[in-house]
Amino acid sequence: MFIDVGSRQETKHGQNACGDFFLCRRPRDEGRVLAVLSDGLGSGVKASILARMTATMLLGFVEEDIDIAKAAEIMLNSLPVCRVRQISYATFSLVECDDEGHVRVVEEGNPEFFWLRGSRELKAPFTVVPSASFPDRLLKIYRFRAELDDRLVFCTDGVTQAGLGRPGPAGSGLGREGLADLLKRRLERRPSTDSHELARCAVDRAAELSPGRRPADDVSAAAVHFRTPRKAVVFTGPPYERSRDAYYAAIFDRFVGRKAVCGGTTANLLARELGRTLKVGGFGSGDLPPTSTMDGVDLITEGVLTLSRASAYLEQDALDQPDAAGSLVRFLLGADVIRIMEGSGLNGAALNPSLNLDCDFRRNLVKRLAELLRRRHLKTVTIQRI
Repeated sequence: MFIDVGSRQETKHGQNACGDFFLCRRPRDEGRVLAVLSDGLGSGVKASILARMTATMLLGFVEEDIDIAKAAEIMLNSLPVCRVRQISYATFSLVECDDEGHVRVVEEGNPEFFWLRGSRELKAPFTVVPSASFPDRLLKIYRFRAELDDRLVFCTDGVTQAGLGRPGPAGSGLGREGLADLLKRRLERRPSTDSHELARCAVDRAAELSPGRRPADDVSAAAVHFRTPRKAVVFTGPPYERSRDAYYAAIFDRFVGRKAVCGGTTANLLARELGRTLKVGGFGSGDLPPTSTMDGVDLITEGVLTLSRASAYLEQDALDQPDAAGSLVRFLLGADVIRIMEGSGLNGAALNPSLNLDCDFRRNLVKRLAELLRRRHLKTVTIQRI
């Protein structure tokens, strides 16, 4: 199974810093995912610091396999104290899961998470562990086994309490039951909904319940989906040895999954070796060259300029741009396991000194892109240099 993770946040109206914080990691070669959603006391910068400290410390402890009760105790005793309220406080939801479906969830103060199998909610057994230093703070620890296509959804109380106090039927707030109904209806209508979309569905509904769409609290949700991996391959740059062009073109053609090509030289190579017609697109959008088309390939773009722009979009979380780089970003985010075939041969652009492009530049771009996909979006990315 592949573990798809997505999140969405909206900051309290009038605040520049979000008082919730979400942090997620996929430790290399361990087949597991760790994530924490934390809600700091109050709102603004102080709350943001509390939430960030909580999420960062907990994730670090769990990654090092430190006992969760001990880790939580250390974290609770380390948080800075609010001058006004004389307390240090940040609630959290922590999830640790692996590719075999083993799940551990630890909650302290946040709304109870959702375990969904299709449109049906399941309940997981849990144990309660009180804090030695703060007796009123209780850890709820769940352990269970998820199946293929199960989903987990976590949120802060800014979601469940959205709309609380408004006149009319909505005055009781969205509540946990209202959110559960919303998630179930969404999955009934669109079973293919990914984790980012599901988290956004929850946050958008909470924001809609706020007068003028001005949330009275920070609003955050995160979702986890255990699914069959979606595979993709990206071919960029010609092989080092031209005699191997046909060999690598055949490997690309036989790949089972979605396919993209970045680079005009690479696209022409494939058209020549596979006996297909390459059709150049129109004017495109923005200042990047347009996309092209070829039978058997899902996306064809220009090379290093588009790769560079796509990396910038990923860094800026600008994930819905209308140009060719935006199309490449959406292609990559639509996959879980990505193979990049990076050629080491020179092409016409690389031989043009005015463009200052060479194999090292392409290699650095590919490394940067792969690292962004791994770190920010938890994709499994392999680079095959050819």
